[in-house]
Amino acid sequence: MSTSRRAVLGAAIGGAVAAGIPGLATAANAQGTPGSAAAWQLRWSPSASVDKLRAFETLEDDRADSHPAAAPHILAEGDTFRFTMHTVDRDTSTDRQRHEVTGCRDGNSFLQWKKGETWRITYSMFIPSSLKATTTFTHIMQMKQPGQGTGPIVVQSLRRSGGRQTIELKLFEQNITVGSTDLEPLHNKWTDVDFQMKIADGSAGSVRWILSSGGTTIIDRSRSGVDTFLADRVRPKWGIYRSLGDSSGSLQNCHLLLSQMRAYQLV
Repeated sequence: MSTSRRAVLGAAIGGAVAAGIPGLATAANAQGTPGSAAAWQLRWSPSASVDKLRAFETLEDDRADSHPAAAPHILAEGDTFRFTMHTVDRDTSTDRQRHEVTGCRDGNSFLQWKKGETWRITYSMFIPSSLKATTTFTHIMQMKQPGQGTGPIVVQSLRRSGGRQTIELKLFEQNITVGSTDLEPLHNKWTDVDFQMKIADGSAGSVRWILSSGGTTIIDRSRSGVDTFLADRVRPKWGIYRSLGDSSGSLQNCHLLLSQMRAYQLV
């Protein structure tokens, strides 16, 4: 990771208190330094070149076997994880496409995000101009309850409205947009993501979403007093999951790159 990228993520971690999100660490202890206040403990830091796809709990790579000639659609490539989507790819629900990974695997086990806990994910993403926002859903990160038939809790999505391409974070079940910013300035460059989530029922949950690029904070939004739990546990997902119902002509062969993935728990 470059010096400037480390500085941006460090500043984001140090600024947790400024957002006023319940339960987050103080600035002095935000990186896990000893002290009496709560601190972020690093729980997951996979290396794409070493751990490869063993970094994740499960893979959802062309579940319908719609395009075997292009397999694998998800792979570790140098120090990045790459998700490649083609216009001919189909999920088992044929009105959509999906190449995603789930969860955070650490050796022979995986992280369990439970109710009452606070978690943070940081990583860098590269969105090429071929991965466009669409008039229907295009999710590139989700927080979900594991299992079939449950909707997402939180989605990070590429959404087109009135011709404008945006990237947004939304509380899905409650239809609450936490924040949104223009996507096009982020195309073809690395963008740092810092996502924080206090897992709780009713109005006891909270989220914070920070995007930074080139040493500059693009957006920093938070929302408290929200429901961030369904049942069992919360599990993150990354990749490309998009509807074929786009009406803007934005669906193209594309890819998404992720690097420097980290998970922290507030303890």
